[in-house]
Amino acid sequence: MTRVSARNDHGRRLQALGAAVRSRRKTLQISQESLALLAGLDRSHMGRIERGERNVTLLNLLRIADALDCQPSTLLATAGM
Repeated sequence: MTRVSARNDHGRRLQALGAAVRSRRKTLQISQESLALLAGLDRSHMGRIERGERNVTLLNLLRIADALDCQPSTLLATAGM
């Protein structure tokens, strides 16, 4: 079985999710660094998530959604999932 990563995300789902996170963050007018702090993640990791370079774990998606004051389903729906 192939390991799931950004390299083999041919449907660009990780990029779509990252764009949804970025869009919500910008709507709330908070910096990437502030979002990372609120979510308990490293800023560089948050940057990779927003660029679709990292496969987001469920726990991190929950942390990000909490920090963005929304449901994870909202981010997934915005990403078209």
